[in-house]
Amino acid sequence: MIEYFGYLSSIIIAISITIKGGFYFRVLNLIGSVCFIIYALSIGSLPVALINVYAVGVNVFYLFKLKKK
Repeated sequence: MIEYFGYLSSIIIAISITIKGGFYFRVLNLIGSVCFIIYALSIGSLPVALINVYAVGVNVFYLFKLKKK
């Protein structure tokens, strides 16, 4: 069952990279990254969790930057 959550996370990330707009890309990518963190921790994959923690940080940074404009 948890594998389906991993697939869902992948689909969200894949959709996000097809979006042209910066804000919607960042929001969807952030959601996908959070889902991947949950998935990675549930299967005990620290490297996958860590790279997605980094991706969450990058997305949050750019979302704040976009909000200031």
